[in-house]
Amino acid sequence: MTDDSAAARAAAEEESAFSHPPVDPDATAAYGDHPDQLIDFYAPRGEGGPAPVVAVLHGGAWRAPYDRRHISPFAAFLAGRGFAVAVVEYRCGAEPETGGDPVAGRWPDTFDDVAAALDALPELVRQHLPAADPRRTVLTGHSAGGQLALWAAARHVLPADAPWRTDGPAPLRGVVALAPIADFAVADKLDVCGGATRQFLGGDDHFAERRPYADPALLLPTGIATVLVQGRDDIDVPQAVAESYAEAAAKAGEVVGLTLLADAGHFPLIDPAADACAVVAEEIAQLAW
Repeated sequence: MTDDSAAARAAAEEESAFSHPPVDPDATAAYGDHPDQLIDFYAPRGEGGPAPVVAVLHGGAWRAPYDRRHISPFAAFLAGRGFAVAVVEYRCGAEPETGGDPVAGRWPDTFDDVAAALDALPELVRQHLPAADPRRTVLTGHSAGGQLALWAAARHVLPADAPWRTDGPAPLRGVVALAPIADFAVADKLDVCGGATRQFLGGDDHFAERRPYADPALLLPTGIATVLVQGRDDIDVPQAVAESYAEAAAKAGEVVGLTLLADAGHFPLIDPAADACAVVAEEIAQLAW
């Protein structure tokens, strides 16, 4: 496939993923005082016992133009498969006041929010999703959200002075990371999302010192079942990023599943109209049920 053909295909996949109208949640709750500190809840559709919970972290290179609304059709798709779904909003990088590209993420606010949201999640699920079982929670995220999902599952192995460190592993059935920015060194080398990884950590002055607090590839082993789902034709977050994380996990003594999807790029993983989305739901089900 030529570069032009790959770009055209990626653009078509993105257009398809973003063509679905946002789906309103069944409930929304705050986990903090900031306007972005919200979680949308989607009740499971269908009959049966208490449903597993899927906590979703959206992508968008940690940049402000992207919020949880673009992933709401994916959340509704999972709810239709019988999952109780919680979509976490968090503070992303601010829009520039003088033009130019939005900033990737906020240090430390983005991590503060993800940590606070997941700490609050079990009780909020009990309040707003009575048909759910918070003891069976799978964490998933797409792209930058995949990085945050892997990071959230690794808080117990953060450096000792990290404010987000926990005493033990998160109470998760597992993590399904979708095209995650899972290795900051490789992503930085490949200039993933226009240098978003380096920008996320504060630029050249802070990249090296902050990586041990943020880079999933340095936060291993977690002891939590983890699967990465990656499109082979992804030109936004290339396959090499996921493969590098899986190799780092193996060296740390942890087995991480890596599901590579042929004929799929970056966005089909969250596109209810794409076959890849059904594969994602099945990977989640294998950990949750």
